[in-house]
Amino acid sequence: MRTRTFRVLPSIPDNLQQLKDIAYNCWWTWNQQGTDLFRWIDNSLWEETRHNPVLMLNRASQERLEELSSDSAFLAHLEEVHGELADYLARSTWYGERHAESGMSVAFFSAEFGIHESLPIYSGGLGVLSGDMLKGASQLGLPLTGVSLLYRQGYFSQYLNSDGWQQETYYSYDVSNLPVRPVLDAGGDHLKVEFPLGDRSALAAVWEIAVGHVRLLLLDTNLPENSPDDREITTKLYGGDKDMRIRQEILLGVGGLRALRATGVDPTVFHINEGHSAFLIVERLRELVEAGLDFEAAVEQAKAGNVFTTHTPVPAGNEEFANDLLMRYLGPLVDSIGIDHDRFLHFGSRNGSPTFSMTVFGLKFSRFRNGVSELHGEVSRRIWKDVWPMLPKEDVPIGHITNGVHVESWIADEIKRLLDRYLGPNWVEGGAGGEAWRDIERIPRSELWKGRQRLRERLVGYARQHWSRQLYRMGMHKQNRDDTPILNPDALTIGFARRFATYKRATLIFRDPERLRAILTDPDRPVQIIFAGKAHPHDNGGKELIRNIMHLCLGRSFYGRVIYLEDYSIDMARYLVQGVDIWLNTPRKPMEASGTSGMKACINGGIHVSVPDGWWAEAYRPEIGWAIGSGEEYADPQLQDQVEAKALYNIIENEIVPMYYQRSQDGTPRRWVELMQKSMMSTCGAFSVGRTLRDYTEEFYLPAHGYSTALSADGWESARKLAVWKTAVAGAWDDVRIEEVRAEVPEGGCTVGDSIPVTVLLTAPGLKGEDLYVEALYGTLGPQSGLENRSSARLSSEGRDGDRLTFRGSMRCDRAGSVGFTVRVLPGHPRFGMMIIPGMIKWED
Repeated sequence: MRTRTFRVLPSIPDNLQQLKDIAYNCWWTWNQQGTDLFRWIDNSLWEETRHNPVLMLNRASQERLEELSSDSAFLAHLEEVHGELADYLARSTWYGERHAESGMSVAFFSAEFGIHESLPIYSGGLGVLSGDMLKGASQLGLPLTGVSLLYRQGYFSQYLNSDGWQQETYYSYDVSNLPVRPVLDAGGDHLKVEFPLGDRSALAAVWEIAVGHVRLLLLDTNLPENSPDDREITTKLYGGDKDMRIRQEILLGVGGLRALRATGVDPTVFHINEGHSAFLIVERLRELVEAGLDFEAAVEQAKAGNVFTTHTPVPAGNEEFANDLLMRYLGPLVDSIGIDHDRFLHFGSRNGSPTFSMTVFGLKFSRFRNGVSELHGEVSRRIWKDVWPMLPKEDVPIGHITNGVHVESWIADEIKRLLDRYLGPNWVEGGAGGEAWRDIERIPRSELWKGRQRLRERLVGYARQHWSRQLYRMGMHKQNRDDTPILNPDALTIGFARRFATYKRATLIFRDPERLRAILTDPDRPVQIIFAGKAHPHDNGGKELIRNIMHLCLGRSFYGRVIYLEDYSIDMARYLVQGVDIWLNTPRKPMEASGTSGMKACINGGIHVSVPDGWWAEAYRPEIGWAIGSGEEYADPQLQDQVEAKALYNIIENEIVPMYYQRSQDGTPRRWVELMQKSMMSTCGAFSVGRTLRDYTEEFYLPAHGYSTALSADGWESARKLAVWKTAVAGAWDDVRIEEVRAEVPEGGCTVGDSIPVTVLLTAPGLKGEDLYVEALYGTLGPQSGLENRSSARLSSEGRDGDRLTFRGSMRCDRAGSVGFTVRVLPGHPRFGMMIIPGMIKWED
């Protein structure tokens, strides 16, 4: 017997239609009034649907909707929230007030976006950061459009078997139950774009999510027009083998750019957020060549508007594809841009490797490049130095913009109300300068402490319920140790939650079990730890860490005082970052690029305790938290673990626990609360996504927009001229020689403030002085005769005699000590200045 299926949805009364406007704009995810509105409808259903308002409205009973349509209090609240959304969308913004006349448009490409737990298109930190970037862009009014894929099963859900070993399961999601809407074409049909896969093509439907002012476009290949294999492309995030991954990344980059064009978005800036989307560069080159540019001019124009961000120094995070696999899928598209395959493969080659690095490709084809913290910028310059041979690592053109978090998405309502009361309702717009945040000291310590106590109690209640369900499902619920209570709502609570990669060293705190047991079981000053986090499905080392921790949780020494919560999500993260007293981070330096979870804890009054890696290397000061060690890097990992575990125990025993439990007469740990206030003051503005996006806008986006616009003017005339100039300089570069360097140093030396004239004579047949950028680099001599505290002085062209060019300038003596200097020559365009081109640099012999 054949059974046909169809759906029946509730009929939403006319006076409740505004619910749809709110449900389909993710603005509600950071608006407590919006969340309360949906809870009001049916709190149990709200929890059951994982806080998904669209799914909840589709499942709500008709009786309940009719009841609400006659509830004057609910209708008043609905009207208020809908009005807040309208006001939010109409208000003036930072970008609108400062840069609206620029004409800039930014496309932000990322393989994942963590906007909310109800949208399963994220896996971890990269996605959550991308989601926060969209929210921040909305609040600043940036003309930005996100681009990603609509994964029908998302990332895996994690559960543990009876031995504590991580298992993965995937759930299929019905798009009609997500806050996602189809993008329609001119004829009113669902918009589809075609993208190439070798000698064939496939189709992707385009969907969109509203995030305040900002749109996120999502591509979906689950279409009957596609082959069964191609329909699977957008099934799982980071799922499948290399063959699946390259098809996903072609869809993201090439299909994503085509989706932007089809929806009428014409970006002037392309932010390639990690290498997954770098194939958009190939599509951009195809567009430009098809429009009439030769390949060299197309390269200049394509590079001009690109911003590339690398997020990890870990090799597994920097995607590479075998050359034959790459050309199988990308070969015809490469043919269309008019270069041979070997030349194209060279753009992604690193030291002659037979693989194509998406990171190298993105770095070579971007005007601006950055790591995601100051330290990560330094590490990235060291890792990717060979992309620019002959440059010292400090000159490698990779900068940094430190990540930040969307404060309103992560701050607890208890803390938000205190900020509203004592800082005023516009505290979120206080900026990075710290002026507004100084008023956090005005919050009475007892009030702030009471808020923290409520948040810890809420976390403990949540963790107990989750732990109980987890043990029951694992078949371990009968192992309760003599009715030992699970967690203590008044105990000092440490949180450790992140991806379980081995370099993050989740078990470092267990290195001396007896010492840790004594810390946790002190009857007068108890301590407890909550762990959470997923390991990558193929990372057995990470899974082993989880199993070891789970065994410790169930052992007699730690039962009830240490728990591990499975299936880490954005929802669980909110409870943890809002409720813990200490946020612990123990990566093996310098493997942590940035990290943002600690920022989220700090804005809620949690204290960060971490190895000085990632963002903490630049944020740490003794008055706001603790650093484990002094940032040393060890050749012996075992010695490093031993030293840093001991340092961590000393911090907990001798500093954290005594300060936390030293109470005044009213029960408030006054020194601890002072520490909380200083931490919040230091973090809320400086490590907010608003500060991050203002930095991107003014340091990268607007300059890239200006450069791209300048090259494209008058039918790309400047792009063509720049390409011709570069070709000419490259053809003459081998004959450039530094012949003589003269520095007029006084016989007895010089004093601080003096200037030393420098003259450089060089030969450059076929080139003019204005084609070269000649500079003197000088600084104090380091231990290995390297230049430290380095400065530079550009030298000016002062004429030629045949093939010999003369350049002159001066070095200013700005510090005392033994000083060294050298001279180098790079290409220097008369209009666009110094050009850092791989292999094109001359140093004084």
